[in-house]
Order: sequence, then structure tokens, then C-alpha cells
Amino acid sequence: MFSGKLRSALVIGGQGIRARKLRTFLSMVSLFLGVLAVVAVQAGSEIAERAMLTDVELQAGKDGTLMGYIPGEKGASGIVETMLKGRSDAVAMISSQAIIGEPGVRPINEGGSPFEYAGRGGDYYGPQMICDASGKCTEQKEQEKKPAGQAIEVSMVALTGDIRQFKPFRPVSGTWLDFASTPSLAPRIVLNEEAAKGLKQYRVPGEMMIEGATHHVTPQIVGVVQDGNGQPRIYMRLDELRTWMPAAAEANDTNRFRGGGTQLEVYLQPGSEDLQQLMKAKLVGAGVEQNHLHFDTVNSKKRMQSELKIMRLIFLGMAFLVLLIGVAGILNVGLATVGERVEEFALRRAVGMSRMLLAGIVLAETLLTGLLTAALAIGAGAAGLQVALAMFGSRFPSLQGTAFPWEAGVAGVIAGLVAGVLGGLIPAIRAARIPIATVMRA
Repeated sequence: MFSGKLRSALVIGGQGIRARKLRTFLSMVSLFLGVLAVVAVQAGSEIAERAMLTDVELQAGKDGTLMGYIPGEKGASGIVETMLKGRSDAVAMISSQAIIGEPGVRPINEGGSPFEYAGRGGDYYGPQMICDASGKCTEQKEQEKKPAGQAIEVSMVALTGDIRQFKPFRPVSGTWLDFASTPSLAPRIVLNEEAAKGLKQYRVPGEMMIEGATHHVTPQIVGVVQDGNGQPRIYMRLDELRTWMPAAAEANDTNRFRGGGTQLEVYLQPGSEDLQQLMKAKLVGAGVEQNHLHFDTVNSKKRMQSELKIMRLIFLGMAFLVLLIGVAGILNVGLATVGERVEEFALRRAVGMSRMLLAGIVLAETLLTGLLTAALAIGAGAAGLQVALAMFGSRFPSLQGTAFPWEAGVAGVIAGLVAGVLGGLIPAIRAARIPIATVMRA
């Protein structure tokens, strides 16, 4: 019985929309901006969340990844390298410093700083004090300054495997490291954007000095990636580095203070707790202090949720105000339409139509109008996103490949239905209260 009344209300409501096209159009115009605002806010918040998360993943890794920090001492790098050799579920990043350019000179960006600070130098503030874990401090003599020359200092990262499964580096030009091919005697390196900027800005010889290496290296530059790091970095295969650097340089208090030595980061897939425990046991057995081993699960989205929630609520509040203006417009048109159709509604009551069905007809018209408006707003939002990506996508690499979020479509449909109910409820109640005697005025 109810389904029959609902079907009748929808059919008669649709007929009313066709009979009053101009008023339906005016109702849709007043409602369109409000629904579009809700769609835009929902789509914008979803896209912003994905973009922020993607940028964080470049540095911290994907959510769920087990990340470990290991001190580069007591043979830790050799242990990690041996354990992860040939594994695809875990990758180690072994970092140290390297200089590209003329040998025996002071780098333009001494210390591996970003190139915007290159050549500024620093003031002397007295002797440097190096303190060990026990708290004993010793004075370090100031290093003799080398002559300035054409060389840049970079952070060199040697990889045991493809790190992109954990850190989705975005390609800028060229190719990424091929871990399936045989090792090359001339190491292949991939630059980050800051390192590429330095090589483009300064003319330096293609010779690389690696801390702890037996000979200077002539690398092959195969590509450039965006890694989210503001300091110049290069990436290379660890097995190619071992041809020139048989063992990693041990980290001590002095070179650790100066940014040298070896630093290890290990990335494990979720569910690799057994490998983590085995690695900890071997490292502790080799003499690495257990409190210096730090393994954490990456959970960037959880940390950002509070900020994103506040931002979304603020913009949704503004969109709701715009939606209320549209509701006021559809309410005004609905009341005017009911006032003009008093005799029609009274006649329908006289021939036996119930008050509930009469109210349902008016409400069905506003609901259908709201759904039509929502469909147009969602289509306009999706088209606008594609146009924006085509025009500005190249400037924002994190937005490349972005699709219109389905959550925005759902929000638009809900906004259209809510606006239809709020805008049609009062006219529906007014139509249901029209007395039968009103038909006598016709």
C-alpha cells in the first residue's frame, strides 16, 4: 500500500515539474551553488588529505610500514646488508656523505646544505665539544679549511632494493635504478631535485669522492626524482657501491657530530615482526646497545586526522550556509506554487486523495528537484576538477593522477536530498491542510 502511494507521489510530482519548468529551473538555480559548495568542500578535503599524505609518504614512508633507525657502528651495516640481501619485503637505506666535483677542495654547499644557503659560510663561536654516551666531553680542533673549488656535497643513499614500495618517489626525468640488472662498475645514480639543481647551477667535474671509498668514482646519472627532501641527495645500488667501498664507514662521536659516518634506515612490510626481532637480536649480539635501536610503525594519517577534521568542519560550515540560501530559495518557490494550486489540491482532496499523499506529491517535487540539482552539481564538480588538473596539474606533482572522489558525489546527493526535504516540508504541510471546502471557490 505504501509503495503504491510512494509511486503515485513520484509520478504526479514529476508531472508537476514538467508542467512548471521555469519555476523548477529557478529552484535549481538557487540550490545549485549550495550543493556545489558541499561537493567542492568534500572533494577538496579528500584531495588535500591524499596530497598531504602523499607528500608525507615521500619522507616517512607509507602507512603501516615498519621503519627502523639503526646506528652505523659495530658492523651494523654489514649485518643488515647480509640479512636483507635478496629480500623483496624489506629495504635498507645506508646513508653517508659524498662530494661531486674537484677533489681536495671545499664544497660550495659545505655540509650538504641546500644550495640557497651555499657560500654563506659561518662564524666561529669557539672550540667544538664532542660528548660521548657516558657524558665525557672532549674539545675538537677546528679542521683546516680547504681551498674553495667547484664541488658540491650530497647525502649519498645506498639501497639494498627498490625503496619505492615504501616511499613512492615521483619521477621527474630519466629512469629509476634497475635492481634486476647486473651491477655496473660505473655506479648509476639518481638525483633528487635539489641535487639536480646544484649540478645544473654549478659546473663541476663528473668525479665523486665517497667517504671511506678506496678510489674516486665516475658515476652515471640516470634520472631525477622528487623525494620531498630539501637537501641534495643521490640514490644508488648498494651492490654497485661495494665495488668501490667494500665496507661502510663506522660512525663515531666526531663524524656523527659533523654529519658524517654511516646512518641506517630499514623499511619492512607490515607483518614483518619476526624479521624485526631477528635483526634486533643479531645487532645486540654484535654489541649495538638495544636502547639505540628504534622501530616504529608509520601512521601519518592518524597524526593528520585532527588537523584535517578541523579544516573540513570549517569549510563544511561555510558550505552549509550557502546551502541554506538555496533551501530558502526552493522554500519560497514551493510556497508560491502551493498558493497557486490551492484549488487543484482541494479538488484532489474532494475526490478522495489523502492528506498524506497530497503532502507526498509536494515533497516529491522538491526531492526530485534536489536530486536533479545534485546531479548537475556533481557533474560540474567533476568537470571542474579535470579542467583544473589539466591547467595546474604540472605545477603540483602530488595531484597528478587524481580522480574525482566518490565521497564528494555521495555528499552532493545527501545535500540535494536534505535541501529537498527542508525546502519542501513546509509547503507539503501547508498543502495537506487545505480544506476540501476550498474547491467551492473554483
